[in-house]
Amino acid sequence: MYAVIQTGGKQYRVAKGDILRVEKLAADAGSEIALDKVLLVADGEHIETGKPFLENQSVTARVQMHGRADKVKIIKFRRRKHYMKRQGHRQWFTQLEITAIGH
Repeated sequence: MYAVIQTGGKQYRVAKGDILRVEKLAADAGSEIALDKVLLVADGEHIETGKPFLENQSVTARVQMHGRADKVKIIKFRRRKHYMKRQGHRQWFTQLEITAIGH
């Protein structure tokens, strides 16, 4: 059984027991959250899709931790113009463990 959920402007295919990193959510570490933007739920041959979301479905997840991803280095450079700009960015994330898929 798996589901497709939407959070943080991205879509994820999840199954029970999966661990995934999503955009930072406002929840404490160790707490349970319900992700209600479910696009699809599949159980073997039975597939249920929403338009765009399913009304009566949700995915339950446990917040494992919050953190920051690896640094992404940005460089802007114009040759022969004496211009070079460096910048770095570390994106915040929330690590989730999927505990249940269903009502």
